[in-house]
Amino acid sequence: MVEIERKFLVTSEDFKKEAFAKHQIAQGYLNSNPDRTVRIRIKGESGFLTIKGINNDSGTTRFEWETEIALMEAKPLLDLCEKGILLKTRYEIQVGKHVYEVDVFHGENEGLIIAEIELSSEQEVFEKPNWLGKEVTGDNRYYNSYISQKPFSAW
Repeated sequence: MVEIERKFLVTSEDFKKEAFAKHQIAQGYLNSNPDRTVRIRIKGESGFLTIKGINNDSGTTRFEWETEIALMEAKPLLDLCEKGILLKTRYEIQVGKHVYEVDVFHGENEGLIIAEIELSSEQEVFEKPNWLGKEVTGDNRYYNSYISQKPFSAW
């Protein structure tokens, strides 16, 4: 129940040609407090409830618990969320032995594209594709809970 993740800005849309999966996502926060976020996500025809804890000092590691819930339960819970529902398209791209998840944001966050990679340790080595830009791991402005409250278009 520990998530080790690094985040990067994306410099081009070349990743789209390499994607093996693409999903539409809507997500909101029942609680966006950075110490304990509680998220509702609808991804395709599935719903998810996720609880995340506070990041460690490097911003790479934190507690994460997630469970799938029925779509008919996720929809009304999404309606209860705080203002700022996020809409994005997620692309999954295999690079070496890892999968990057690249989120292309829509609506008030149009223009923001973030790649994430989950690792088994903070020291794990991984390949960086040519479309990967500046690392933003640990920069709170690039957390979904932050941009749901302070959209990219307002920066």
